[in-house]
Amino acid sequence: MALSKELLDILACPKCKGNIHLNEAEDGLICDACRLQYEIREDIPIMLIDEAKQLAG
Repeated sequence: MALSKELLDILACPKCKGNIHLNEAEDGLICDACRLQYEIREDIPIMLIDEAKQLAG
């Protein structure tokens, strides 16, 4: 089961409170402002800043 559109619409980056979106593989949520990716495990987004992966660029 993938994340619902309703859930994606209300989720925000816990660091900057900005918008997030699914990555291409649909296994993570990306905050472009912070350049962070939050992993999705077993259809649950892990929205912990300490566990986010820094994106290159």
